[in-house]
Amino acid sequence: MCRAIAAVVLDDPTKVKFVPLSAKDRFTALQSGEIDVLSRNTTWTVSRDTSLGANFTGVTYYDGQGFMVKKSLKVNSALELNSASVCVQTGTTTEQNLADFFKGNNMKYEVIAFGSIDEAVKAYESGRCDVFTDDASGLYASRLKLANPADHIVLPEIISKEPLGPMVRHGDDQWFDIVKWTLFAMINAEELGITQKNVDTMLKSDKPEMKRVLGTDGNLGEQLGLTKDWVVRIVKAVGNYGETFERNVGTGSPLGIARGVNNLWNKGGIQYAPPIR
Repeated sequence: MCRAIAAVVLDDPTKVKFVPLSAKDRFTALQSGEIDVLSRNTTWTVSRDTSLGANFTGVTYYDGQGFMVKKSLKVNSALELNSASVCVQTGTTTEQNLADFFKGNNMKYEVIAFGSIDEAVKAYESGRCDVFTDDASGLYASRLKLANPADHIVLPEIISKEPLGPMVRHGDDQWFDIVKWTLFAMINAEELGITQKNVDTMLKSDKPEMKRVLGTDGNLGEQLGLTKDWVVRIVKAVGNYGETFERNVGTGSPLGIARGVNNLWNKGGIQYAPPIR
């Protein structure tokens, strides 16, 4: 996402300074101006949208809390976890979601809470609990750190809504628009079949919508304060949304996450962007 923004604004996807931030420090860094965009596993909620002096610009990844178990447990569904012990990071919404799920399904469970994700994962791997719970994307990432990742599975149930996306500070509407429409451009490009490989060919298209998106007709990019070829810059630099998903987190990446609800709206998912017109 950040490379796409750099490509569209500076015409160079490498002109990015990445600042690693903990969950505790991420909002302060944005508020203070240390960073211009917070692009992390941050869930869009009403409290965060209204109390932090920042705006969410869209959803780059629709996530939700899930469960990971050892294959040897022979469990195929979270509904089979009655009386299980569950490792969880304390002080997060994860604990509340966990309680709601088990109570709502009339199941018993034991919580084993830890101060950090790393501690919880180590405890799970050592056998101190039957189950580890976190956002599903986090489960796939944590599984990679285990000694034998193939011995563990992420169960299919998702028990919460965790829409993740970039944030920018209040007060700069043009920057807000640019970051927001960079994401929307990537999604629209995938929907139109525009890829890194074929974008130059697509520039020759006579289709009105294609001409608007790629800047060969009209001045939509200039209305954003960008160049007419703003979408071309993005796609050439990082690809469309589907390409970036597959490369970074998809089934062809080390994380191996199925596209699922993050597929386009016309392919069985819920990923959808306003039109470029």
